[in-house]
Amino acid sequence: MKWVAVLFLCFATSVSAEPLRVLAIGDSIMAWHKWTGRDIPSVMGDLLGAQVENDAVAASRFSNASALGRAVGFDVRAQFRAGDWDVILINGGANDFLNDCSCSACDGVLNGLIGPDLSGEVPGFLARLRQTGAEVIWMGYYASARSGQFTGCRPYLVEYDARLARLAAQMDGVRFIDSEDVMDPSDRSLFAFDGIHPSPSGARRIGTYLAQSLAQ
Repeated sequence: MKWVAVLFLCFATSVSAEPLRVLAIGDSIMAWHKWTGRDIPSVMGDLLGAQVENDAVAASRFSNASALGRAVGFDVRAQFRAGDWDVILINGGANDFLNDCSCSACDGVLNGLIGPDLSGEVPGFLARLRQTGAEVIWMGYYASARSGQFTGCRPYLVEYDARLARLAAQMDGVRFIDSEDVMDPSDRSLFAFDGIHPSPSGARRIGTYLAQSLAQ
């Protein structure tokens, strides 16, 4: 794709000799294809010439993980580790709706993560990440080709992302980038076999979009 090459060349001429250091944390959307190097953060990092550490873990929740779950990375907040990061890329929350309220009557879960007044566990954690000096990028969810076990979650995730977008607009150094902008749920080639996670093509499209957004 010509515009991808242009993006890479333009960004490469503007950065310093030191590559960006990126930490990615989150759930399976972020972790999918990690072991083959075709995950979203790796695609983004390759285009930006960045050093990326992807610590996202499939099935992770943002809150209410067990002590064992936190110890092995099933808690998004526990995935964070101190370092000289320039950018922290993060997502998470869908599994909270799935596990805590079965994607039904989830107002309490939503408000605990981020309330209508933009307070809650997610804003508190983002403020903590910003104290490290890194730029924080929250990646919003996309509509899937099929809902599967997440049937009923869509309205809550839409409102969740809307609140996060408003929060990012008010927080210095925090940006909301919506993967839904580039994922067409009618294009089955963008999705893995389950219709929920990104295929390599889908991950490449999202990673490219993130890189483009960061380079602007």
